[in-house]
Amino acid sequence: MTRIAWVLVVLALSLALGVAVIRSVQAPLFLASGVKEIIGEGRRDLPPGVVGREASDALVLALAVLDENEDGSPKPLPARLGILTRHVNGWSHRVLEDPDSNVFHKAMAYRAGNGTEGLLTLGGTKAAVKLWKVDGTSDTLWEADFGGTFSRMRDAEVGDIYGDGSAAIVVATHDQGVVAVLRPDGSGGFSIDELDREPNTVVHEIELGDLDGDGLLEIYATSTAPNAVDGTPQPGRVVRYTPAAGEGRVEVAELGSRHAKEILVEDVDGDGRDELYVSVEAVSGGQVEIRRYDSNTPRTTRNIVATLNDRLCRFLTVGDVDGDGALELVAATYRAGLWLLSPGEDTWETELIDAESSGFEHAAILHDLDDDGRDELYVASDDQAQVRSYVRTDQGWQRSVLLEYSDGLGRFTWNIMLVPSTLLPVGS
Repeated sequence: MTRIAWVLVVLALSLALGVAVIRSVQAPLFLASGVKEIIGEGRRDLPPGVVGREASDALVLALAVLDENEDGSPKPLPARLGILTRHVNGWSHRVLEDPDSNVFHKAMAYRAGNGTEGLLTLGGTKAAVKLWKVDGTSDTLWEADFGGTFSRMRDAEVGDIYGDGSAAIVVATHDQGVVAVLRPDGSGGFSIDELDREPNTVVHEIELGDLDGDGLLEIYATSTAPNAVDGTPQPGRVVRYTPAAGEGRVEVAELGSRHAKEILVEDVDGDGRDELYVSVEAVSGGQVEIRRYDSNTPRTTRNIVATLNDRLCRFLTVGDVDGDGALELVAATYRAGLWLLSPGEDTWETELIDAESSGFEHAAILHDLDDDGRDELYVASDDQAQVRSYVRTDQGWQRSVLLEYSDGLGRFTWNIMLVPSTLLPVGS
């Protein structure tokens, strides 16, 4: 079975489901606490619902895992979370499964002012947003069949969307272009506020931020034509919604015959206003382009800050890798490795971190878990069957293998997030 065949199967996600029971399993793996290689040379206040870093944080990986049927065809397994917890002598690994779905696209911490808290998960086929409690039980906050070929909860962010101090959950879905907000109702429940719906449209990512500096959170979303991985052009755009201002869909980036599945909203330059960074894919030719948009950038402008020699780049993460107080971006490409992007006046400086790390999604996140004043890079190197960390030193980039899979299963890591261990379900 070729890797492209596995990709097509995961993108289809049209197989039967199991019963709604969550369980812990221990997958065969190799844990490495001492494997190290030398391989080459500003934080804001947290909005409601966003959980800050704690001493007992765990890395939570959202996964689709595949086995093989007797005839060699792929067999999707229940949706799985991989949980990596740091200890004095290394890392421990455990997994959490939900047979209700066959993919977890994201898992993240959630805390609301009314005491509601837990591990928030986004599942696909069937599509469900669930909140897992520390006692191992879960509440389904939203379950939907969108009426298309498949149904997935694809991405989510949490913030004060309505300006009322509540921790609302903004959700992107496949495949009918639905963008919705799960709005706390004040009594421990949620109402569903559907912001948009467009037939035969997939929405890949949600970002929140304030580009115009008016104090209201804006929602940014990537929407495209249905997925294609055969070189066929896949038109796309980036759109904005501002519920607190009563503003519906506004197109902010017109990408023509190209599209983006990864965006980032962050104040990288430190001027007090967020910028929008768009990773424009090159499935039908060319190179990946990282474009920057400010609040006044025309939607048709190609303000390119970096190019990368690959077709896909589906993770951008921001942090301070050298402890100098300035932020950098890391771009995780499909085949061309991991890249550090350092801001410049126009074109940014690009530095190869590791050419030997790759994956279809290539999930990555920057965080300072060891409290040394520099962010470490945590990466799911799916093609290498490893989860790794990278630290920038005076001698180059130091790579450590945190986890190596040896179970022979195919897997796609769709996301990595930091979650306090105190919010994880018991037994996981």
